[in-house]
Amino acid sequence: MRQLFLENADGGIEKITSEKANPLLDLYVSFNFSRLRPTLFFLPAVLLLLIAAFLFMLDALRAESYILIQREYFFMLNATLSQYPEMQYNLTETGNTLVVASLLSIFVLHAPKIWESLASALLVSCLFSSVLKKLFHVPRPAAFFDNGSFIIIGRTLSGHNSLPSGHSITIFTALSILMFAFMPARLINRIFWCTLFVSAGLALVLTRVALGAHYPIDVLVGGIIGYFCALAGIFISTRYRIWKWIGNRKYHPFFIIAFTGCWLALAFRIMQEHLFIFCLSLFVLTISLYKITAAYVKR
Repeated sequence: MRQLFLENADGGIEKITSEKANPLLDLYVSFNFSRLRPTLFFLPAVLLLLIAAFLFMLDALRAESYILIQREYFFMLNATLSQYPEMQYNLTETGNTLVVASLLSIFVLHAPKIWESLASALLVSCLFSSVLKKLFHVPRPAAFFDNGSFIIIGRTLSGHNSLPSGHSITIFTALSILMFAFMPARLINRIFWCTLFVSAGLALVLTRVALGAHYPIDVLVGGIIGYFCALAGIFISTRYRIWKWIGNRKYHPFFIIAFTGCWLALAFRIMQEHLFIFCLSLFVLTISLYKITAAYVKR
C-alpha cells in the first residue's frame, strides 16, 4: 500500500493511500485526461468531412472510382516503401491488438487509467471497423489490381474490406491515448509532442500501403477514426468509470490469465513468423506478467 501526501484546497495536507505501483503516474494520467474537452472531436469530424467532400468532387464515392483516383499514389508509395520489407512487416504489426496489449501491459500496474481508456477505445474501434468495412465494401488492392503489378509483403489479402484500415485504427487509437496521457504542460512542448506522435502514427499506418494491403485514403481514414476512438474511450471511461476495477489488485488474476493467453499466442506467432516485434512484445509481456504476479502475491 502506497501513501501520498497532497495539499488540499484549504492548504492542509491530505493523506491518500493507493494500491497502485506508481500512484503519481496514474494521477498524472488522470489529470491529463480530466483536462480534455469535447471540442477535440471537431478535428476528426472536420477531417472526415473534408475527405468525403474531396471524394464527392472527384465523383469517387463508388468503390471503383475511389480506387482509381488513388491508383498512381498507391503504386508509387507501395514501390518506394516496400524496398524495406522486413522493417515494414515488423512495423505494421503495431496495429495488431495482440501486440498493442502486450506492449502496454505494464500500465495495468503503473497507470491503470490508460487501460481503462484503452478498453473502451478498443471496443469502440472494433465496432467502427467492422461496421464501416461492411458498409463501404471496398475491394483490397489484391482483389482489384493484377497482383504482379505491385509488391505484396506477407499474406495476400484479397477481401472486400479495405476501407477503413483496421490496423490504422488500432495504431492511432493506442498512440492517441498515450499522447493525451503524457501530454506536457507547456504549449511548445505540447506542439512537439503531438507532432511526434502524429508523425510516428503516419509512418506506421503507411506500412499497410507498403505491404499492398490498403490504399492511401484507407489508412488516413483509419488513423482519423482511431483518434476519434481514443477520445471516445477516454471520455467514456472518465465519465462512467465502468473499468475502474482495473486498478484494483484483487482483479489482477484476470490480467494474469489474460496476459498468459497473450504470451502463448505470441509464442505461437513467433514459431510461425520470427518477427522482431513479436519477440519484443513477448519480452515486455514477460516482465509485465512477473511484476503483476509479484504485486498480487505481496498484496
